[in-house]
Amino acid sequence: MAVVDPVADPAVTTSPVESYNEWDPLEEVIVGTLGGCAVPACETAVAAVVPHRQKDFFERNAGGAFPAEYTARAAAELEEFAALLTSLGVRVVRPDALDQRRPFATPDWSSLGGLYSAMPRDVLLIVGDTVIESPMAWRSRYFEAHAYRRLLMDYFRRGAKWISAPRPRLLDSLYDEDFDDERPYRSGRYATTEAEPTFDAADFIRCGRDLFAQRSHVTNLAGIEWVRRHLGDSYRVHLVEVADHAPMHIDATFMPLAPGKLLLNPERVKTVPSCFDSWDIRFAPQPALPEDHVLYMSSAWVSMNVFMVDERRVVVEAGEAPLIDFLQDWGFDVLPVSFRNVIRFGGCFHCVTADVRRRGELRSYF
Repeated sequence: MAVVDPVADPAVTTSPVESYNEWDPLEEVIVGTLGGCAVPACETAVAAVVPHRQKDFFERNAGGAFPAEYTARAAAELEEFAALLTSLGVRVVRPDALDQRRPFATPDWSSLGGLYSAMPRDVLLIVGDTVIESPMAWRSRYFEAHAYRRLLMDYFRRGAKWISAPRPRLLDSLYDEDFDDERPYRSGRYATTEAEPTFDAADFIRCGRDLFAQRSHVTNLAGIEWVRRHLGDSYRVHLVEVADHAPMHIDATFMPLAPGKLLLNPERVKTVPSCFDSWDIRFAPQPALPEDHVLYMSSAWVSMNVFMVDERRVVVEAGEAPLIDFLQDWGFDVLPVSFRNVIRFGGCFHCVTADVRRRGELRSYF
């Protein structure tokens, strides 16, 4: 009797995963969830990027819960965003809401708990028909990809390629406790060393055959080189020079919105790769977020973390009036959504999504 492989259907010839850039018409997307979220321990790589005024909060509440009022409001905003995308004809899928308030350990270290399933952009790097699980530097995020396993198995069974970067040991040698918290881009003293490859997927942004990455407190040069070698000759991986005192994730700094249109952070980007010389390059207006708004893991520049539905339609935080006017003047159709409670937790629309399928093809834009 012939044995049927229960994992993959050999008749499958096309992948349900296909996404090459940030702007092709969106067909399917993963939207995160805050269910079960936990406060991470304020270890070296966490301390390097959280606002200084919040470090005491992390030290006192590690392994516990964020304020219930904030998480409930943020969860409601996530549902509103998912409903908007569904109304536009996009298939929206969600990760599992795992209980992150459970201690865990490896043979080398232990953690009081995890973090959340809210930011799939951090965990999953989607390039074409391939999903790459990131080797993240925060120990609290070591098992975060488990929340996506059900979805990834479904994509794999239906023909997608799926790989995990080498799982890091996250030994003490990976972290530099004397990191530079003012100008790491000049001194080279980031919270992570080059002991082993590590990266968050959100430190990469995609433009067809070209990907742009930044060295940050969670993504080291070894991690960027691993991506470059893995993708091979079909793609080019460029390093963007970013002047950020607490770098973590490129999508609040360097955002290609459509072919020929690049949005930049006016405080962080000093040198633009020469391949963008023919593009329309503009600097984002100052964020409109009130100074007393509680942010646990990001800066107000998360305002730049917009999400393209296609080349013209862009989802923007509803309170960012200057950015909305700016984008409308630039020729975009803005879809405003309230998201100020979500951004307390470290990301906005681009962070809480992983665009699984966009209707387009692999091409070069340069």
